[in-house]
Parts: sequence; C-alpha cells; structure tokens
Amino acid sequence: MKRPGVMIGAVLGRLTKKPVTVLFPFEESPAEPGYRGQMNFDNDKCISCGMCAKDCPSFACVMEEIDGKKRPVFYLDRCMFCGQCEESCPKDAIEMTTKYDLAHLPGDEPIVK
Repeated sequence: MKRPGVMIGAVLGRLTKKPVTVLFPFEESPAEPGYRGQMNFDNDKCISCGMCAKDCPSFACVMEEIDGKKRPVFYLDRCMFCGQCEESCPKDAIEMTTKYDLAHLPGDEPIVK
C-alpha cells in the first residue's frame, strides 16, 4: 500500500450515501430492455404446429398431448432463453417476458403449460 489511509476516506464517504446493492428478493430491480426471461404462452392462439418444439436448440419445448390435443410444454430448467420459440411461432402464441426469478427444484413439473 503506497498511501496508507486512502481507503478510510472512501469508507467514511460511503457511510452517508445510499447503498449500492439491492436487497433481493425483498426489493426487485427491473430487467433491462430486451432481456429475455420466462415466456408467456397463449393457449388460445396456438395451432399445435410444433414449430416451437422443432426449433428449440435445448429441447426445453416438447409437444405433449393435453386434453386430446398436442400442445407445447416448456421445461424452464432446460431453457437457455434464446427466444427461438417466439420467433418460430407463426401465430405469436409465445412471448418472451422480463421475468427472471425462476428458481425451482429439479424434477418439478414444468412451469409453463
């Protein structure tokens, strides 16, 4: 340390200022514009074409039979949030949101159905 005592001035200066960190999860910080988080799926717009599952590079979207009709199911623990499913959907049934707090236990049921 070349100049002793320099850090003391910096520490004392921060004592009277607002904290830099956020108390997550008690306080949420907004995601940046363009952030790709959890997707919203509109079941009414879906035509069951399967393009989302076909184009998913991480196999997070799979087509499963629900109520006698094939529907996409999204496994968010596999998803890398690339947004390919949103781009592939011809009916705009999938929309990427800015929701980023998606923690859950491995083996849980899919979050988006």
